[in-house]
Amino acid sequence: MQKALRSQQWFGKKGKDGFIYRSWMKNQGLPDDEFTGKPVIGICNTFSELTPCNAHFRELAESVKRGVLQAGGIPFEFPVMSLGETLIRPTAMLYRNLASMDVEESIRANPVDGVVLLCGCDKTTPSLVMGACSVDIPAIVVSGGAMLTGKFQGRDIGTSDVWRFADALKSGALAEELLNSAEGSMCRSRGHCAVMGTASSMACMVEALGLTLPGNAAIPAADSRRKTIAQLSGRRIVEMVAEDLVPSQILTRKAFENAIRVNAAIGGSTNFVVHLLAIAGRIGVPLTLEDFDQLSLDVPLVANIQPSGKYFMEDFYYAGGLPALMNVIAPFLHREVITANGKSVAENITDAVSFNQEVIGTLEQPFREQSGIMVLKGNLCASGAVLKPSAATPQLLQHRGPAVVFEHIEDYKARIDDPDLPVTADSILVLKQVGPKGYPGMPEVGNMTLPAKLLAAGVTDMVRISDGRMSGTGFGTVVLHVSPESADGGLLGLVQDGDIIELDAAARKLTLVVEPAEIERRRAVQQPFESPYARGYVQLYVRHVEQSHLGADFDFLRGGSGSTVTRDSH
Repeated sequence: MQKALRSQQWFGKKGKDGFIYRSWMKNQGLPDDEFTGKPVIGICNTFSELTPCNAHFRELAESVKRGVLQAGGIPFEFPVMSLGETLIRPTAMLYRNLASMDVEESIRANPVDGVVLLCGCDKTTPSLVMGACSVDIPAIVVSGGAMLTGKFQGRDIGTSDVWRFADALKSGALAEELLNSAEGSMCRSRGHCAVMGTASSMACMVEALGLTLPGNAAIPAADSRRKTIAQLSGRRIVEMVAEDLVPSQILTRKAFENAIRVNAAIGGSTNFVVHLLAIAGRIGVPLTLEDFDQLSLDVPLVANIQPSGKYFMEDFYYAGGLPALMNVIAPFLHREVITANGKSVAENITDAVSFNQEVIGTLEQPFREQSGIMVLKGNLCASGAVLKPSAATPQLLQHRGPAVVFEHIEDYKARIDDPDLPVTADSILVLKQVGPKGYPGMPEVGNMTLPAKLLAAGVTDMVRISDGRMSGTGFGTVVLHVSPESADGGLLGLVQDGDIIELDAAARKLTLVVEPAEIERRRAVQQPFESPYARGYVQLYVRHVEQSHLGADFDFLRGGSGSTVTRDSH
């Protein structure tokens, strides 16, 4: 027997309550039979003109609506907070949890039987999935797609080139006028970053988890097939409602393991770690920081995509996209798990092939043996830190050097290009107070631009350590997500100029080489962190955000609350 539609708790009521629920909806021109048992599908839309990556979502939503109507459902689009990575200050990550609450409460409070999650820019994907997991009604994700590859002076460019342009500008190798002319050449179509940055990593994450139709991750935003998959997703969500296929049935421990291994094979963003941990916390799947290291240990880098490789998301799609890559690494995957289309991973990927082994390689001939996420432990990161080896300089993965310390981001900006800064290529740059509480919001400033005088001397990489994050488009030997953070009593807060730090990536160690007695002396005189925020959401954030090794979610949001609304509104 088919489960009763949740929406009928509103539209199926008799008397005054039913009158109110139906009558006001009829001002949109809806006939009586729309309320007699059709599944109601919410389209959760992160459209915003202030989120350039998602600015085409009104059009994408129309494709979803067509699919819903074709399958016999009734679609209703609703907005939720949109997080644009390029504009929001101080960092979009500060508002990920807020957006997830918006999604959760919007779904629970309204008469919807299933939801389509429209997301693209970095934080929109995890925030929508986190919110939907907390309610656990049928849900499917439609990503917005990457922009077309940038074209500048006869070569391909993408977001990762921003960091190269910045270094070249600081070293004097690039004129400001030339940088200005590159702006319109890089972002030349709708969509999110054209490389395997966080947005594309998130799109791959949700497909690897089984929350999308096969092929969703890599279709370019400007390709008509992006609209096609949106329409097919609209059809599919109506079927999912009939089947009562909810996120908790798809998001098993095995699905999370698949996503971790896929992220290793694509050279995905380090931000993947903090977002997947938060999603696992919402759906109730046990997942730890160490899992990311252990589960990706033997998975090589198969996708040759920037920033870890050469090519772009557009090339990845033409080469076969994520189904082809997942077929290549099939021996590492749990192929029996169910996905949003009702089929297993095996059924979705068996016939997928790589059409270009320059872009999607093989297990026998990968682009790099070492991939995934390294999880470091040691006295400097008692609860863990992360490092992306595919983005690092191999020679620096074993390094010992003196610290050059920046107490906060303003200190870094004021002194990094000072010609008198006591720094050499062997130094280790340390940035404090950029973690979840300290900034607040854990911004993407971990891949600090190198000192101008070293760039001018030809230095291209240094070991950099912080409790913040790094853009998924960034690269370098960068230790991130140091936990506990400096503002939460972490040893990072006690590091001083000249202290010797040792990075031993192979041994997964990050050590501050300072005598314990000296550490205790410093701790005894250390001033406790005091947040300057005394009101509003930011105060709530600082009080309740968990550390990065737990996903930086709010402590009161772990687990779900379900879809039941116990009280009527009239």
